[in-house]
Amino acid sequence: MTVRLDDTDRKILSQLQRDAGQSLDEIARQVGSSKTPVWNRIRKMRDAGIIGQQTFLLDAEALGFEACFFVLIRTSEHEADWQAAFLKALKERPEVQEAHRLAGDIDYILKVRVKNARAYDAFYQALISEVKVHNVTALLSMEEIKSTTMLPL
Repeated sequence: MTVRLDDTDRKILSQLQRDAGQSLDEIARQVGSSKTPVWNRIRKMRDAGIIGQQTFLLDAEALGFEACFFVLIRTSEHEADWQAAFLKALKERPEVQEAHRLAGDIDYILKVRVKNARAYDAFYQALISEVKVHNVTALLSMEEIKSTTMLPL
C-alpha cells in the first residue's frame, strides 16, 4: 500500500519521533488538528508500514552498559549457509544493537553495547566460536557525540 504523506502527516511523524508516549490530544494540539483525524492518519501510516514498533529509549550508561564498540568484520566466506549462521548468531545476541552489511573492504559493521571490555571479549569469543571470520577489528567509542533515531522529515 502506497501512502502519500502531506504536511500534517509529516508533523504527526515528527511528534511521534520526538515522543511516542505523548497523548493523541497532545499530538493533535501540536499539529493543529483534532484527535480522531490524527488517530486515523496514524493508523493509516501504521497499516502502510511507515510507522513500526513503538518503544522507549533507555540510557545505556545509566544501566551499566558503559562500553560501545563498533566491530568491523571481514569474511572470506560468502556462501548462503555461512551467512545464515552469521545472521542467526547476531540476532541471538542482545549486545548487538545494529548490524549492517557493507560495500567495500569491510563486509559487516556491528554496533555492540556491553558493560566493559571483558564483556566485549566474551561476546567476541562466543561469536568466533560459532562462525568463521577472516578479520575482526573492534573500535571502542570514547564519546557518543550524537545519537538519534529521528529521520529528517
